[in-house]
Amino acid sequence: RVENGSLVLDGKGSFAMTAAIDRPLGEKTLEAWVQLDSLDQRGGGVLGVQTVGGGTFDAIVFGEQEPGRWMAGSEFFRRTQSFRAAVAETAANQRFVHLALVYRADGEIAAYRDGQPYGKPYRSEKLAEFTPGKWQVVFGLRHSPAGGNKHLAGKIDRARLYDRALSAEEVAASAGTISTHVSDEEIDAELDDAGRRRRQQLRAEVRRLRDQIASYRSRKAFAVTPQPSPVAHLLVRGNVTQPAEPIAAGGILALTASQPDFGLAPDATEADRRRKLAEWITRADNPLFARTIANRLWHYHFGRGLIETPNDLGFSGGKPTHPELLDWLAAELIAKKWSLKEMHRLIVTSAAWQQSSHPRAEGMAADADNRLIWRYSPRRLEAEAVRDATLVVAGQFNPQRGGPSVQDFRPYEYKSTQYYEPLDPVGPEFNRRSIYRMWARGGKNPLLDTFDCPDPSTITPRRGATTTPLQALALMNNSFTLRMADHFAERLAAERPDNIEGQVARGFELAYGRAPQEEELSAAVGFVREHRLPAFCRILLNTNGFLYLE
Repeated sequence: RVENGSLVLDGKGSFAMTAAIDRPLGEKTLEAWVQLDSLDQRGGGVLGVQTVGGGTFDAIVFGEQEPGRWMAGSEFFRRTQSFRAAVAETAANQRFVHLALVYRADGEIAAYRDGQPYGKPYRSEKLAEFTPGKWQVVFGLRHSPAGGNKHLAGKIDRARLYDRALSAEEVAASAGTISTHVSDEEIDAELDDAGRRRRQQLRAEVRRLRDQIASYRSRKAFAVTPQPSPVAHLLVRGNVTQPAEPIAAGGILALTASQPDFGLAPDATEADRRRKLAEWITRADNPLFARTIANRLWHYHFGRGLIETPNDLGFSGGKPTHPELLDWLAAELIAKKWSLKEMHRLIVTSAAWQQSSHPRAEGMAADADNRLIWRYSPRRLEAEAVRDATLVVAGQFNPQRGGPSVQDFRPYEYKSTQYYEPLDPVGPEFNRRSIYRMWARGGKNPLLDTFDCPDPSTITPRRGATTTPLQALALMNNSFTLRMADHFAERLAAERPDNIEGQVARGFELAYGRAPQEEELSAAVGFVREHRLPAFCRILLNTNGFLYLE
């Protein structure tokens, strides 16, 4: 893991390695800043390069042949000799120590500790050559395969691999033991105007990236680590300390006439269990699933399902008003191979859907609640649809699909408690469909909340549809509605310039989907002349004709 910017290694099995690197490597320098957990460990690798699989490698190794001393590790010690360091390591368990191994073309290997020569260099038989695509860099491991005493226990703060042999001065400069500081003024003096401008751009980009890294490090992400599916056991008398024989995943016999046996072994994978469960739920001889989907489709088209409890078709749920119709819809869903598009088409072309919402005296007397579907029940738009429809008629709707969510609240923390301040952000990026609004449990939108938008922390199979004075007040005074009314008026003025009757008629078309009646047109024109077009648009957005679907 990475902790405070350092790679933490446990000495037991942790290490890191790169993918194969597609370039040759001959002369090189291995450089690392490392702190050891213990000076007694033997053979752990700090930084190395190896052929894929570890057959050939060069690495910075601690204590493998000589306790407490650094060495240049290699396969079967072919390029390895003692640097004959005078004293053993004494500080690497208390602070980060800088180490560098320099491999020259003539086979010479030199070591440096904290920028100073470590022992004496020696000449190996020959330089190891690594061909493109067949080598990689490893951290915390002497070489592959992992295991044994190859692992390092400690931390690596930084590590560098050069594709050339650094000089002693360069190693000392990298370790920070000699000053190589060059001021910005000295650098700029050596550059032409284009170079200075380019350097300024790069420095600004570096600052931006550092700020971005700092913001990322201040955030936390929670994730689930995939684990193999455990084997379940029958528990003797329900006691978790007395497992009996293993049992395999299966369905519930009481729910359907189909057999619950999935045909799986007790140790089947999670993917196989999920697939078998999905196949069992959607079997043609399982009427419950098809009935549930058909009832939900009816619910979303008519505002109420054939069974009023879409989440409960069981004993404690509601009874179907038209059981034969529900069974027929379920059978059609199966026959149409579970095509929701075909079912939508079937419902909206039905006589039930195409009925007028106009009430009739005989129907109201016999079934005022319209449970027998003798007309289309008028229903108010859902909260999100109210907002989206307002954006559409105002000409401000942004049809962009996908992408990041829209955030209309400001999160802040006060006395270790998270709060959310509602906002009314302005701009095209905030005028997308409400489904792209970011949800936070404490970050409710006042307008949506007033129109019965459910709490995102609770399951709401069927929404309430209240009628309260607060709804009218919100549509009259909410900053979003006021702004959209102004945009609505601008749209009408642009589409029907210098024609109040045309502007009023166009407003009716956009808000109600119909032309105004004569008395409506006359009253609206008089209102516009006296109170101006934005006030008229506010009224249109606050009427049943706009808010209710008929």
